[in-house]
Amino acid sequence: MAGGTLRPSVDFTDCAVAPGGWLWVRPGQIHRYVLDDLARARGTIVIWQPGFVLADPPFDQAPLLPTGPHARAAGLALRHLAHEYADLGSLPLDAHIQALRLLLSVLLLRLAHARPDPVSSAPADDTFRRYSAALERDFRTSHRVADYAAALGYSARTLTRATLAATGSTAKQYLDARVLLEAKRLLVHTDATAAEVSRTLGFREPSDFAKFFRTRDGRTPLEFRALARGQGRPTAGPRLSRAASPAPPCGG
Repeated sequence: MAGGTLRPSVDFTDCAVAPGGWLWVRPGQIHRYVLDDLARARGTIVIWQPGFVLADPPFDQAPLLPTGPHARAAGLALRHLAHEYADLGSLPLDAHIQALRLLLSVLLLRLAHARPDPVSSAPADDTFRRYSAALERDFRTSHRVADYAAALGYSARTLTRATLAATGSTAKQYLDARVLLEAKRLLVHTDATAAEVSRTLGFREPSDFAKFFRTRDGRTPLEFRALARGQGRPTAGPRLSRAASPAPPCGG
């Protein structure tokens, strides 16, 4: 952010991005913004296709406000990246693309090491990366850490140690949070009933899904849907109307 303050909601979590701050939004995340903020805020959005660079940001996605040398280095990396992006004609296309990859990697590495929290800034190891990828693929069919451990050739304890180091959560907490997030996305951004969401996410019975949701969110699925859509308490009826489309993407 170069000026103003953004107060976005990313996957139902409200946050604030102050001047000089950065916010990472991953593909597939739902994000919304306050319209008045967008009218006043100034900043740079950096968007790229998955796989364009190898460098990864930390898994902790809270807004980041670099200070001191980290702020100066991140600002310089962003300016250099923006300059290279605009200077399309002075290099052959392949060289131009490679320069963008390298400069973007520098920016991401700078931001990854600008957060003081050692859990946030620690690079995720291969064990966690494999678990995260398997979970993203199979969380709709398996809700047990033991299943992922067996498939990947690790013990459940090993997965928990790796997940704690990368995210600060246990392997089970990380798995449950992903299932809960998908449930919230489906409840707010589709017209699926709670029973349909339950089946989509691999629960044997709608009652199991309702218990899972209420234990972790404190509300029933329909209570959450009604409040998230600004409709107050849920009312009787087969389905609720479709939610508004999410706001356009944001980045750096």
